[in-house]
Amino acid sequence: MFRIWVPDLDSPSYFVAIAAVELGFFKQEGVPTEFVYNTMQGPELMREGKLDFIAGPAYAGTRAFPGWNGLKLLCALSQYSYWFLAVRADLKIKRGDIAALKGLRISAAPPWPEMALRHTLTQAGIDLKRDNVQIVAPPPPYGEKGYMARNGVDAITQNKADAYWGNGMRVALGEKLGIAKMHLDLRRGDGPPGARLYNFPALTVQDSFIDEHPEEAAGAIRAIVKAQKTLKANPSISTGIAQKLFPADEAELIAGLIERDTPFYDAAISREAIDGLMKFATSSGLIKEAVPYEKVVASEFSHWWKQ
Repeated sequence: MFRIWVPDLDSPSYFVAIAAVELGFFKQEGVPTEFVYNTMQGPELMREGKLDFIAGPAYAGTRAFPGWNGLKLLCALSQYSYWFLAVRADLKIKRGDIAALKGLRISAAPPWPEMALRHTLTQAGIDLKRDNVQIVAPPPPYGEKGYMARNGVDAITQNKADAYWGNGMRVALGEKLGIAKMHLDLRRGDGPPGARLYNFPALTVQDSFIDEHPEEAAGAIRAIVKAQKTLKANPSISTGIAQKLFPADEAELIAGLIERDTPFYDAAISREAIDGLMKFATSSGLIKEAVPYEKVVASEFSHWWKQ
């Protein structure tokens, strides 16, 4: 049995991978796979040989494999940055106005979401100290699977923050409850220039996995592509999957979020995407210098991206 980890289980950002496992596509492709839950140590587990797949940020593995040394991106789960910022519903500010965030407290989980938020604000000309923007940690995850989507809403209701940063489920919960509203959606053009290219969700493996299990690596990509096609054709199928894994209030929202995201379901990893990722990674201090496309991407499997 192979093992896969997603940073946020209850997130639409990585749902393609979740669906690929739950709908049996990994198993159909000869790659029986189970989830590793409620841990933020995915890269470290992979380094220790206790994990086979990371379905998360394209840069996730760099924490344990500096500069992607020993890692490859097999395929994209979807295209472009999938980060959102929501603000308190009662704030009278125009959507997309980053200058309006001055003086606010923004909840973002360390280390990765916080890093991405800092980068986005900096690129938009916000100086945290000068502009009195505070980045605060959210309440802890909850439940045996480490659910994180409600943390944004909780940060506002507990008066720890005026805004929060994270995945699309966080925003959807805030909107449903009337507590928060969408302010930035990087994937769809909000934020500083080039923000949609900061990151993308990807399926990551070790080079040794490709060497030892080339057929399974190809099968994993085919499973992801099957899931992308299935969710595009029938977004409502996501509800049944979520009912098995998500809290009830999140499960009822997932189909709408998946339907909204399906235009971005493409397994291909373009050179433009890697160029954007390298600019983000170097600016954020994840790497010292850009890594070539061929060293990061398992391009020998690219023919499986389009089936």
